[in-house]
Amino acid sequence: MLTLAGRAPAQVFSGVCHGTLGELYQGPLRAGGAVDIALVSFPVDRHSWVYFTPGARPPDPSPLGEKAATAVRLFLDRFGLTLPPGRWSVHSDLRVGVGMASSTADIVATLRCLFRVFGVPYDVDTVIAVLAAIERADSVFLDEFALHLSGRHRVVRRLGTAVGFHTAFVAEPGTVDTAAVTPVLLRHYRRRAEEYGRCLTDLLKGFSAADPAAVARAATTSAVLSQEALPKRSFDAVLAHREEFDADGVFVAHTGSLIGYLFTGRPAPSAKDELSAFFHSLGHQCSFAQGGYG
Repeated sequence: MLTLAGRAPAQVFSGVCHGTLGELYQGPLRAGGAVDIALVSFPVDRHSWVYFTPGARPPDPSPLGEKAATAVRLFLDRFGLTLPPGRWSVHSDLRVGVGMASSTADIVATLRCLFRVFGVPYDVDTVIAVLAAIERADSVFLDEFALHLSGRHRVVRRLGTAVGFHTAFVAEPGTVDTAAVTPVLLRHYRRRAEEYGRCLTDLLKGFSAADPAAVARAATTSAVLSQEALPKRSFDAVLAHREEFDADGVFVAHTGSLIGYLFTGRPAPSAKDELSAFFHSLGHQCSFAQGGYG
């Protein structure tokens, strides 16, 4: 194929990874005799893109950011490869520092791009190994829900793609240092172990039954429990108005700043008007996105 200028387009390799809207569950799970932090991340239809265009110049990793550049080095070392000359470029519609797994998505998108550059089949074990060497990670390397131990980089249970939601959400100001709050969370989990156990059981039953309403109820419970440890300023108002907006549940980024509503059906345009006005009254700009799969 020729362009209007009469030249064939340059070959481009791409890697894409979705982000998250926080979690449907974050709480304790006993693994190997110790209690660890388990997540059921909430995938969102927003993404990180990474591109590599072969060319004459030595590759400059600076567009990637530090963590993604580290992922390139680890990938090349793992397979004994050398990156050919070319150019990196990136794009993302994931906000940084609010709970959308932006850095993990950047790393996974970079690795997916590298698999394509070298013609290597996509390998989840390689992705997990690279992530484990860089950061605590969400399960965005999977294209399905999963119960995941983020610190151990271990998938406990895959939960499939039968559940999906429409969402209305906002990001409150500020960021949370996940490592710094881990001791606070673990103490909170010990105090509320029974409640978290029931919540996780209900959530997993909802996924097994492909029942988004049941999943939304369990996600609301997880968000309420999270409020005791890492409170969000808008939470009480959002929870109090859930029935008014006919939302099926409330979700949060447990160690981020996102908070919003879960809907099993698409909100009508008039409902979006009302939701936007409500969140604006709390001082926030509302966004809408599809989460999960379903």
